[in-house]
Parts: sequence; C-alpha cells; structure tokens
Amino acid sequence: MFGLFKKKSEIEKLQDKYKLLMKEWHDLSNINRSQSDKKYAEAEVIAKQIEVLSK
Repeated sequence: MFGLFKKKSEIEKLQDKYKLLMKEWHDLSNINRSQSDKKYAEAEVIAKQIEVLSK
C-alpha cells in the first residue's frame, strides 16, 4: 500500500517501454517485416539507454 504513490524511476519507465516495443515487434513480425524491424531498432536503442543508466 505504501508503494502506491511511489513514482517509477527512469530505468523502470524505460523497461516498460522496452517490453511494449518488443511485444509490438513480435506481433508485427508475421505481418509487416519492415515495421517489425523498425520496432526492433527502437527497442535496441532503449536497451542501450537502460544499460548506460544501470552502470
């Protein structure tokens, strides 16, 4: 209950965005390959940002 009003850290926000992009990438992988590749590239950029922030 005390964590109810706790704000997310920058890393947690990026991780949520990464998970969403990877889900979209997976969903698009069978439908539209070029859009799927764009989503994957966006997710990789976010993964690198998470890596930099975690150090």
